Amino acid sequence: MKYKVQDSDEIVDAEIIEKISQDEYRVKIKNSEHIIKILNINSGVMEFVLDNKFHTVRYIENKTSEMKFVIDGSELAVNMNSHLDEIVYKNSGGSETGNVQLNLYSQIPGKVVSINAGEGSEVKKGDVVCVLESMKMQVTVKSHKDGVVKTIKIKEGNSVNKNDIIAEIE
Repeated sequence: MKYKVQDSDEIVDAEIIEKISQDEYRVKIKNSEHIIKILNINSGVMEFVLDNKFHTVRYIENKTSEMKFVIDGSELAVNMNSHLDEIVYKNSGGSETGNVQLNLYSQIPGKVVSINAGEGSEVKKGDVVCVLESMKMQVTVKSHKDGVVKTIKIKEGNSVNKNDIIAEIE
């Protein structure tokens, strides 16, 4: 995913490559691999070790596309990828080719914050089916085609994994 640091023209590409253990991950930041170990996460504060250096992050404010936090005493604002909704839509079953599948998939792991479509309801391509929260960001999952919701496979408050089926749309 691409991130833009406030007051900078630099775009930073970062992603989780591999979950090594319950609290340890291999990440790629600006084409360099790093190991991050989560030590503690609670109500807006996270402590972690990145490349054998201890860091503390405190969340100040979080919006869908921007997060403000203090890392090691310095305030920072990061804008998440401005095309996040398009990426999630494309990877959850959306298609420009017309060869559209039945299942709507979750492209990210997260908690189901709300369900905006019920079984039997009509949806148009691009309508919000549900909202997921992942890493304190809320992401809308949109219908990949016009149709009728055959089944909803999620429940509000539950968690989903990447590539879980969210709904079947006929």
